[in-house]
Amino acid sequence: MFKMNVRKKMNFSLSCLLCSTTHKCIKLFAQKKYKLICIFSIITLVIYGFVPTILADDLEESLDFDSTINEQIVETLETSSSQIDLPSINSRSAIVIDRNSNKVLYGKNENEKRKMASTTKIMTSLIIIENCNLQETVIISKKAASTGGSTLGIKTGDKITVKDLLYGLMLKSGNDTAVALAEFAGENLEGFAELMNKKAQELNLKNTHFVTPHGLDAEDHYTTAYELALLTNYALKNETFAQIVGTKTYTVTINGYPKTISNTNELLGNLEGVYGVKTGFTNGANRCLVTACKRGDLDTICIVLGADTKKFRTQDSIKLIEYCFKKYTTFNAKNVINENFEAWGNKHLKDFKVVKGTSQNVNLSISPLENDILPISKDLLASIHVDIFCKTTLDAPMYKGTELGYIVLYSGDEIITKTKILLDCDLQKKNFFDYIIDFFKIF
Repeated sequence: MFKMNVRKKMNFSLSCLLCSTTHKCIKLFAQKKYKLICIFSIITLVIYGFVPTILADDLEESLDFDSTINEQIVETLETSSSQIDLPSINSRSAIVIDRNSNKVLYGKNENEKRKMASTTKIMTSLIIIENCNLQETVIISKKAASTGGSTLGIKTGDKITVKDLLYGLMLKSGNDTAVALAEFAGENLEGFAELMNKKAQELNLKNTHFVTPHGLDAEDHYTTAYELALLTNYALKNETFAQIVGTKTYTVTINGYPKTISNTNELLGNLEGVYGVKTGFTNGANRCLVTACKRGDLDTICIVLGADTKKFRTQDSIKLIEYCFKKYTTFNAKNVINENFEAWGNKHLKDFKVVKGTSQNVNLSISPLENDILPISKDLLASIHVDIFCKTTLDAPMYKGTELGYIVLYSGDEIITKTKILLDCDLQKKNFFDYIIDFFKIF
């Protein structure tokens, strides 16, 4: 039996009332009765009818989750439990990256510019955490209090700490808290947007631009799934940010009174390994979800942008997460390279010749890898191999740190990573007296 929740019932009743009243006004207008009153009433009703829809951006994020979320998770897990095929998803753009290496494990239109809705608040919170004292108290302005969409429910003149505003921002997806924080840190929304874009430039996010702190639809406010994943990866390295987005419920204090709020992230606490980070919805962006998930050594960020419904957003995220954890594993590239290099050295160090050198003893080292632990498709584990290229004839003088060659780690024909072979000692060139000593040694 079809069942509507309370919010839907209220919206349905309001719509019926608006339609009925508007119909009566139009009828009176047609009969040329109370013409001015009818025109004014129709305009008022139309505005009243459309404004809630416009301001409903992100409104779904304040809804409480029920058993249907778990039902969706179970249903999606059951359909994808036995297959490792590339998943079919509804979202317009999506990506999964490995956090350790930023390697793309899955991508769909991941470099396409898109609206980002409340995932914007990842950058908003990051700016605040890096630049503000979280214990300071903020007095809420009229502008912040009147911001529509999903809200924490703060009012003009309310007093609340920056820290509690952050929790309201990331758990409750409060657009009012976004404006309050932006005014606090940047004096106004334009000033705060400058801080956001400056940070985007620092992180080399070339296809990302911010206009608002909350993500309500605006011209020239966009990102890509790939760059949003990079931003999220950077943000999660901040302990305060990671703690906030990984919190399921939290009690904020407004004017000295407690208020408990819940996280809007439907996968947090419901899907194995999920530890953050942010939901989003606007009419322009559709449903969006950023999810961090770690199982064993594989640590991922999954982004879905532009899903048609909240159910699709949840299902798409689960499909992509499960696909990547079934398909990929991790291996220690550092150990593989070190073992191969040591075996190569034991065999070839005796082949080194130092021309005009005071010594023939050569010590080698390898430069550190950018990432020691790397993801790899499970079916390619057996194809991992190493090639080593190094000069063995060296002309003195030569100094410690000089690059002599390189090591390449392959998976099949694909290069996984490279590292340099370095001279780990100084090689001095013989002088006149060294040659005299050599001459007398001969005799």
